[in-house]
Amino acid sequence: MSTTTHPTSVDLFEITRTDNPVPDEQREAALASPKFGTVFTEHMARISYRNEDGWTGRRVEKYGPLLMDPATAVLHYAQEIFEGMKAYRHADGSVWTFRPRDNAARFARSARRLALPELSEADFLGAIEALVATDRAWVPSGEETSLYLRPFMYASETFLGVRPSLEAEFLVIASPVGPYFAGGVRPVSIWVDQEYHRAGDGGTGAAKCGGNYAASLLPQQLAYAKGFEQVCFLDASTNTQLEELGGMNVFVVHADGSVATPPVSGSILEGVTRSSILRLLTDAGHEVSERPIPLTELRQGLADGSVREVFACGTAAVMTPIGRLASDDFDLTVGDGDAGPVTTRIRAELTDIQYGRATDRHGWLHRLV
Repeated sequence: MSTTTHPTSVDLFEITRTDNPVPDEQREAALASPKFGTVFTEHMARISYRNEDGWTGRRVEKYGPLLMDPATAVLHYAQEIFEGMKAYRHADGSVWTFRPRDNAARFARSARRLALPELSEADFLGAIEALVATDRAWVPSGEETSLYLRPFMYASETFLGVRPSLEAEFLVIASPVGPYFAGGVRPVSIWVDQEYHRAGDGGTGAAKCGGNYAASLLPQQLAYAKGFEQVCFLDASTNTQLEELGGMNVFVVHADGSVATPPVSGSILEGVTRSSILRLLTDAGHEVSERPIPLTELRQGLADGSVREVFACGTAAVMTPIGRLASDDFDLTVGDGDAGPVTTRIRAELTDIQYGRATDRHGWLHRLV
């Protein structure tokens, strides 16, 4: 087992434990069959920012509501960003996370794009370490379970004016979770939206901010009404090329073993899971290309069999096989409709690394406690 040893500011965090701890039996019941994002741990990590003072007040405190003035900037101008990560309990009881420095770097890039103050890598990692150490008992140990970590930042200044906020709050909350999709790892059906777009050139598509997800909700709602589970968006410039799902990157596996995924050119989120899969595919000998994928090419490949698998990936779902792609003018089954061998094999390899069942040869794991 390998681990990163980069310094963090965990020792600077003041710990104030809840005065109303959850009884052990209630916590164990919550961990027995956790649903995604519905139950939260007892504490949250927090750091405050003021333009004249910088980042101060590093602490872990009782999880609870945020006191917010009606004129708080984020409520009016949507200056906010977030990350998604997981903490995994290994067989020896230790708890690890996966490539957190990449999340810290993306968080800083998102902050820059949304004109929010950038948080140091040391503080980002320190907040996560302090929270998980405090709420270690909330890390589940069942199959496909983990502690989902949600670092986020919002503009907290009380001010109605269109300019960057001079104050901000950074927090980390945590939720014990099972599989992202209720049915577990199984092929999902995807509606390819040819009317709405998630992001455009020069916009915020490469930042992890709530506005991008808000833009995807109406198309997602319409797809649900048609009987589909997720939406795949096309590029806003030509409306002809695959971009990403509402919250996941997409990959196409060809019959010759080559794999393609759309390039991160500014309107697509640069996923940490995406990057990891690219590395594992290359390690396994696949020819991998990051290139534009025209919808017409994908449709033809599915029709003639030259495309065998399509899958989506992200922190929450890890890797999800796609069994059906449809839109107003087509309805196609991917392969035989089941999870393909490349998807299955790479997903197993990735999760084995995350849960400590396989050698971490790339140094991706970071021990929390």
